[in-house]
Formats: sequence, C-alpha cells, structure tokens
Amino acid sequence: MRHHVTTGLAVLVAFAGTHAFAQTAPPPAAGTAAKLPSTSLGIVVFPAKGQTPELQAKDESECYAWSKGQTGVDPLAPPAPAAQPAQAAAAQPAQPAAEQPADRSRLRGAARGAAAGAIIGEVASDDAGEGAAIGATAGVLKGGAEKRHAQAAAGQQAAQQQQAATQQAQQATADQKALFSKGFGTCLEARGYTVK
Repeated sequence: MRHHVTTGLAVLVAFAGTHAFAQTAPPPAAGTAAKLPSTSLGIVVFPAKGQTPELQAKDESECYAWSKGQTGVDPLAPPAPAAQPAQAAAAQPAQPAAEQPADRSRLRGAARGAAAGAIIGEVASDDAGEGAAIGATAGVLKGGAEKRHAQAAAGQQAAQQQQAATQQAQQATADQKALFSKGFGTCLEARGYTVK
C-alpha cells in the first residue's frame, strides 16, 4: 500500500511540475503582433520582402510617426472633448421674466380672449364683464397651449441640431483616420510591405 501511495505521489508531483511549466511559457509570436501600430489601427501589413518581425515593428513605428507628422492626426490618442451645443445653450443667461416669450403668449391670449368674451357676453346676455372674464380665462389656457407647443418645437429643433453636430464630428473623425491610414500605408508600401 505504501508503494502505491509513493508512486502516486511521484506521478502527481511530476504532472503538476510539467503542467505549471506549460502555463508559464509565453506563446511565441503573440507579443510582437500586439505591439504593432497596424494591429491597433485595423490594418493588415504583410512583409512582402521577407522583413523580420523586429524590422516590421521598427518600420511601422517610424511610418506611424511620419504619418502623424504629415497629417497632424494621431488616431490612437483619445479625441479632445468637443463642446456640446446643449451645454452652450445652457451657459447663456436666461431672459428676465417680463421678457420671456412664454409669458407674453399667455398675456396676449388673455387679452384676445377678454376682448372676444366681452363682445360675446354683451351680445348674448348684456354682461360684457362676465364674458370678458370667461374669455380671458380661455385666452390664458390657449396662450399656455401655444407656449407648450413652442417649447416642444424648440426642443425638437435642438435635438436635431445636436444629432447633426454629432454626425459631423463622427464624419470628421473618420476622414482624419482615413487620411492618417493613407499616409501610414504609403510609407510602409515604400519600404516593401503589402498593406490592406
């Protein structure tokens, strides 16, 4: 029994030792590809003239720096935050309460309603005052509805402007990356690489 335990232990220790060695050995070519700028940019570069991985890494680094210098674009650097139109609108000071269009629309609605109500009240019941009060109330409600409609339209317009600005920024970023990639690829092709 003791012989089986000793033999089993020896096999277990030997297996554990080889298993630990297999886990610590790095994969052969994984380190080189991860460091190449082309990998980060999503560009495939083939060493058409038998260049070594070390030479390819050097050439890619030099072509990256050259393209960055020529185009002024660094696609691997995080983009600078752009000021949002909504933030710019929030930074503007609000109009004084007496000058806000919403208050004027309710006031205008009340005046129109009072005038129309006075005429209808005078004709219907010989009481222009009661008709004016009812008309003024209806005018205030109508003015409030106009205010809400105007606010909704302004909100929709602001959202459309925000969406257009976002699309323009995304297109500008894509154009800059394409310009950089063209320069990067041209530099590598001149050094004997095939770029796709």
